[in-house]
Parts: sequence; structure tokens; C-alpha cells
Amino acid sequence: MGKPDNKGKKDRVKDKKIKETETNVQDTVSEGSAESMSAITSDMANEATDNDLISGENAPMVLAENLVKIYKTSELEVLALQGLDLKVEKGELTAIIGNSGSGKSTFLNMLGGLDEPSAGKLFVDGKNLFKLSQKEKVIYKRDTVGFVWQNNGRNLLPFMNAMENIMTPMHLTGEKNKKERALELLDLVGMSHRKFSRMNQLSGGEQQRIAIAIALANRPKLLLADEPTGSVDRKTADYIFDVFKRLNKEYGQTIIIVTHDVELSKKVARVVAIRDGKISSERILKERYSNFGNGEINWMEEETQDEFAIVDRAGRIQIPRKMLDSLGLKDNKIKVTYDEPVIKLENPNEKRNVKEN
Repeated sequence: MGKPDNKGKKDRVKDKKIKETETNVQDTVSEGSAESMSAITSDMANEATDNDLISGENAPMVLAENLVKIYKTSELEVLALQGLDLKVEKGELTAIIGNSGSGKSTFLNMLGGLDEPSAGKLFVDGKNLFKLSQKEKVIYKRDTVGFVWQNNGRNLLPFMNAMENIMTPMHLTGEKNKKERALELLDLVGMSHRKFSRMNQLSGGEQQRIAIAIALANRPKLLLADEPTGSVDRKTADYIFDVFKRLNKEYGQTIIIVTHDVELSKKVARVVAIRDGKISSERILKERYSNFGNGEINWMEEETQDEFAIVDRAGRIQIPRKMLDSLGLKDNKIKVTYDEPVIKLENPNEKRNVKEN
């Protein structure tokens, strides 16, 4: 008797897994989840008229106004977003920073269609995310946004090689030139030489580059990245950021990155800081730093950005904690005076010596 054909058996098992994966994802797009079946049967034409689309060449990619998110349990309510306002134009590369619990990941999940706002307004590429039906949300997540996670396991299928992983999302859109598109993306992220490698044969940084290619497979209008450099070394982090910069400059890709990476955030043209569920400040890259590469200056030591406090629609600003601490306040009262063109903040309990002329 001849030896059993183990290689042929493994290939058949792999083909079966790939086919099952494609079938499951196709079913998700064509049918949606079991919970959403009743909503999907409604007339899509009628739903579209209720979406209050923002259209036109000058329409922003992201528009959030007075955005609120409340998480409720049987015992308490957590206010994750407290009236957040933000506009991101088409073709911008924006970083969002903030301490844990500030609301930045909640906001990113809303943009990705993974979480729903409680109140306010949220438009992405002209679509009102408050009014999308379940089927429209599935299409939105397929066509409008691409997501790069810090945890590569959420992006990658381990039993497929790099090229097969990148091609999988294309089965949802009917992309005719899947192989050509996959090769183009592999070249873009510098991974053409590893196209037939499976995920366990790649380093963490290489996996993250493949994850970026997967997120770009269906040509999303908006690319979202959640801590994309959080699990890699500095050299790999610099390379990943260079990929984002190239996507932004050469292809006009709109990108929003949530990050704790201080060095990365100091290289971005616009950085939005969220504190206590609201935009507290923005940092804008100084023009003279816009064309510097990774090794040309010390990004950690240089003051590369100008920082601006944000005035909300009620005329309020968030005063940085260091400034408040320096005043030595005994309670929550502060003296505000206006000496044109300067606004002064003072401790009302502090005694000052006044010289009389």
C-alpha cells in the first residue's frame, strides 16, 4: 500500500476553511445578523430619504456635534462622551490622544460603526450614523471605513497566508482583480517578499503591516487605526507611521489614529486631545517640521507643535491640570479678568501686595 497523501489532505482542509470563511462573511453582508433581520426587510429607498446626508465637495469626512455616549448598567451610568465636537476634513491625517477612560476609543468605535452614540450628531462621508439601518451599517463598515487594530488577531486569519488574508475582504465587494490589488497593497506596505507567509511566520511588525493592507483592501474612504504602534519596537513604529504618511500624501487617504505613542503624535500635522469625554485641546505641527524624516531631529525633545485650547459651543475651555495646581486653589472658584488682549486666571484667596503710586 502507498503512503497516505497527507499534503493533499491538508490542502483540502485549508480550502474548506477558506471557503467557509468567505461564505460566512458573504452571509453577513447579504443578510446581516439574526437580530437585524426585521430591520433589513424594510424598504431601503424610504430609509435613504431619512438619512439627512451632508454632501458636496467641501463636506467634511467626519462631523461630530455635541456627541454624547452613555453606558448603562443596572447600578450605574457612565458618561463616556460629554458633548464632543470635532470636524475632520477629507484628506487629513489626524491623531487622537488622551488618558485611559477619556473617551477616545469610544469615539473611534463609533466612527467604525461598532458602537452607537446616545445623543448629538455624527456624520461620516456624508452619512448620518444615527439613522443607518442594520443593513446600511453592514455596507458602511464594508465600504466606507477600514480598521487597523492593535491586536492583530482581530485583523488576521492564521490559517491563510498574507496574500489570502488581503484578498478575503475583496470577496464582499466583487473586486475583479483581487490578486493584482493584493500585490499592490503588499508592495505599498513593504511586504511583497512575504506574500506566501502565514501569520505565525511573521513578526509582530510584519503582521501589523499586513493588517494595514487588509484594512485598505476595499478602498475605504476613512482609515481608522487603534494604537497601531503600541506593540512594536521604535524602528517598526517609525516604518508604520511612514506608511500612513505615504497613504495620506500620495493617495489622499483620510486617516484617524488613536495613540499613546508620544513620539508618533509629535510628528502628526494635527493632534486632538480628549479629556473627560470632550475635546480639550489641539496641537498643530509647526510648518518647519513638516518635511523632516524620522532620523533628522530628536522628536521627543523638540517642541514640534503649537498647542491651542478649544472653546466649546457654550464658551467653555478646559484648563490644564498643571495650571490649576500651580494656582493653589482651595475650592472650585477662580477669578477671571480681562486685560485686553489677555485673559487672566487668578486665585481669589491669594493676597497680593499692591504698590500705590
